[in-house]
Amino acid sequence: MKKLVSTLLSLAMAAGLGTGVAMAAGDSEYAKAPREQDWSFSGPFGLYDKGQLQRGLKVYIEVCAACHGLDRIAFRNFTELGYSEDQVKTLASEYEVTDGPNEEGEMFERAAILADYFPNPFPNVEAAAYANNGAAPPDLSLMAKARAATRGFPQFVFDIFTMYTEGGPDYLYSLLTGYQDPPQGVEITEGTYYNPYFINGVSLAMAPPLSDEIVTYDDGAPETVDQYAKDVSAFLMWAAEPKLEERKSLGFKVMIFILIFSCLLYLSKKAVWSRVEH
Repeated sequence: MKKLVSTLLSLAMAAGLGTGVAMAAGDSEYAKAPREQDWSFSGPFGLYDKGQLQRGLKVYIEVCAACHGLDRIAFRNFTELGYSEDQVKTLASEYEVTDGPNEEGEMFERAAILADYFPNPFPNVEAAAYANNGAAPPDLSLMAKARAATRGFPQFVFDIFTMYTEGGPDYLYSLLTGYQDPPQGVEITEGTYYNPYFINGVSLAMAPPLSDEIVTYDDGAPETVDQYAKDVSAFLMWAAEPKLEERKSLGFKVMIFILIFSCLLYLSKKAVWSRVEH
């Protein structure tokens, strides 16, 4: 038994160390790990803050949507943020989507409806790359999950039970607030911007997208880069995991069932074996 436990611990430590090496392999000596934030949806009982998600949607529409798509989100999904169906219909009507062919066999433009997906700012990847100096801005639908790093041992053991989801939003928040002048001795490619939180290096082609008072909030929340970054990161977490709350609720119910079932099995085993003569 001791040998088995020792073996399992060794494997776990190897896996954790291996993960750390894999994460650091592409990093430069100036790269930094994302700064952990306190999110309303963190932990096994965490829930989305609908007000924050609405603010994050506004930041996305007014700032991010000019370059980044949200291809996996339909307009009807925005009703989950606390908006009424009429409000979402009004929002959708402000966008045009390509439909068709019509009776003449031609494609045409029309106002978007609830069933339509959020339109991409560019017709194709080539057009996106051409408009952005050869670097096509990535779609943000799943970005919060794509950038969620697996933590090493022993954190990943606890992450299983706490339903750790903050890695992606932490990265997005850190990236959006992490632009700075390069340190002395560090040279970056012309036309790029120094950011030690960027996953593929220390500089990226995207200019700092946020600045204070660039988006007007109706609920009195601070109109600062820090608040904008938190709100849009939380919104992108929702976009990547819209059923997070339902998943956590189901997971909690399953754990309760397993606990009760285990107790019943133990009591049944005890009752059966109590009649066996030793």
